[in-house]
Amino acid sequence: MTLEIFEPRTEITPRMDSRISIQGRGEPVLGRIGTLETRLAANTREIEAAQAIRYRVFVEEMGAELPASAMRARLDIDAFDDICDHLIVIDRAIEGDTADQIVATYRLLRQEVADRHSGFYSASEFDVAPLIARHPGKKFLELGRSCVLPPYRTKRTVELLWQGNWAYALKHGLDVMFGCASFPGIFPEAHALALSFLHHNSLATGSWAVGAAGGHGRNMDLMPPEAVNARKALVSMPPLIKGYLRLGAMVGEGAVVDRAFGTTDVLVVLPIESISSRYVNYYGADAQRFAC
Repeated sequence: MTLEIFEPRTEITPRMDSRISIQGRGEPVLGRIGTLETRLAANTREIEAAQAIRYRVFVEEMGAELPASAMRARLDIDAFDDICDHLIVIDRAIEGDTADQIVATYRLLRQEVADRHSGFYSASEFDVAPLIARHPGKKFLELGRSCVLPPYRTKRTVELLWQGNWAYALKHGLDVMFGCASFPGIFPEAHALALSFLHHNSLATGSWAVGAAGGHGRNMDLMPPEAVNARKALVSMPPLIKGYLRLGAMVGEGAVVDRAFGTTDVLVVLPIESISSRYVNYYGADAQRFAC
């Protein structure tokens, strides 16, 4: 998910010292279910532990190709990490300190922060600037780098991640969540059923329309509507994308192949006002559903 003036995967030294002044304090717990809890990473070591989780999932499990410096450090790291907040899920049943207990993570970038630096990560794949410009009164939040360790890919872990996102959005008065969501592999045709379902049923239109950047979009309209079995299409989708759809999300026009990460990406757009009332009630209108 960067503006053309900023290369997100350039070689950089894996140090996060600039985060200490921002995240050196303790962070409040945003949600808790059993031994699991979610909050923002509070210091450099916790951020690096989240980056190590991302490395395990993206590189060791999915085969992503990162810059040499990141591969040597065994951290999924890029320059956006310095300006983002890092949501983490912690399992207190694991021995060790908090950095040893991190089992899931999400990277959060607010519009006001992106505007002060080099824009949004997803702008390297999708033309998000016109979308944002059409909504000058709304504050956007980019969600990215979502990953969960295999033993924790359960409903309650996902609920905590969404509780964290929800609480964070309410705290900062944010109006729209968006970001890249991925299908495995670099051949969109392998996901013809799911991509066609998204194109015919969840395409962002009007003021929410957004397309791929730089002519890199791949056709998502791979099957006619009458050939798309909705149930089978939903079953074939990654859980993250299904979760977005349940909340009321839309997708942009065209998929983008990310060869470095070995994925086919779609842009998800979720205005908070569009989130189903039953989910607002479930997570808590005041973000307290899982906070105690």
